[in-house]
Amino acid sequence: MSEIYMTRETIDKLREELTYLKGKKRREISKAIGNARELGDLKENAEYHAAREEQGFVEARIKVLEDKLSRATVMDKEKFPDDTVCIGVKVTLRDLNKGTEVEYTLVDMVEANFAERKIATTTPIAQGLMGKKVGDIAEIRVPVGILKYEIIRIVRE
Repeated sequence: MSEIYMTRETIDKLREELTYLKGKKRREISKAIGNARELGDLKENAEYHAAREEQGFVEARIKVLEDKLSRATVMDKEKFPDDTVCIGVKVTLRDLNKGTEVEYTLVDMVEANFAERKIATTTPIAQGLMGKKVGDIAEIRVPVGILKYEIIRIVRE
């Protein structure tokens, strides 16, 4: 199993969710299942089946969270140079094909959110940028062709 780099805030958020699911949410579902059982025939009891389905989703999410947290490593800024594109930096790029600028923050897949311009380090774009410095040109092969970016700025988040 490989380690997953995350911010302290993300680890805390995942731990908080895990605590909620293992505590309050499990109790709520257990109570809902008990109440639904009292309604009678379980074969045609929609409330019972809905509660059991929710229980399955919650237990699956708990397993995912436990796995991620067991492999989580807090991003240590000293491990990564400030002048190099790596996880945890915001990088400003000039698209040499279009002449436009775009900004991405490189994060682990747990934190990735394209709407917020947070891309996972496992994506082709991030992989093509890793290790580059300001002024470098990155040529990145993606399904639609080759993207050419110039690194304009690197900011440690």
